[in-house]
Amino acid sequence: MTNKAEIRARLAFWRSALEKLQKAYIALLNGGAKSYTINDRQLTKLDLPDLLKQIKEAEKMVDELTALLKGQGRRRAVGVIPRDW
Repeated sequence: MTNKAEIRARLAFWRSALEKLQKAYIALLNGGAKSYTINDRQLTKLDLPDLLKQIKEAEKMVDELTALLKGQGRRRAVGVIPRDW
């Protein structure tokens, strides 16, 4: 189990990454920029679907880490198998 300091550090990292991804997405979507650079990565309008997927993943990580800090456990996936009796 990780301690709260490590969870806070991870949460800060993912929030920062999410903020950068959102800025890039909005800049490309509004047409204010033909390309956008995050660190050494060059993005264009063709990268919008991939960028949106990364934003959703970052949001999910932020939500999970926030829940861990509040003392809630990670969400567990439960599968339901429909059967035809």
